[in-house]
Amino acid sequence: MDFLRKLQALPETKRKMILWTVVIIFGLILFFFWLKNVQSKLESFPKEEFKEKLNLPKLELPKIEMPEFEMPEFSEEELKEGEEDKSSSSPDTDARELEEMK
Repeated sequence: MDFLRKLQALPETKRKMILWTVVIIFGLILFFFWLKNVQSKLESFPKEEFKEKLNLPKLELPKIEMPEFEMPEFSEEELKEGEEDKSSSSPDTDARELEEMK
């Protein structure tokens, strides 16, 4: 009983701190036991039987054949020519070239 009198004599802020500390400790203990319980339930869960009882339809995805692309190989000279063409061309000439290609 002496403990309770000492507790009652403490300022309200200290009593609240003690209360919340005790609540958090009990909460963590309960959470730990709940977590262990869930873990044991999941380990003993009959997964295969559950899958069989669901009777989910088997989905067959269509096979999509992707064409194979081969990257052209350019020599050093061709790469340099391409870089020169890019630097000499402007957006207007590129647009004209596209129109000519159509």
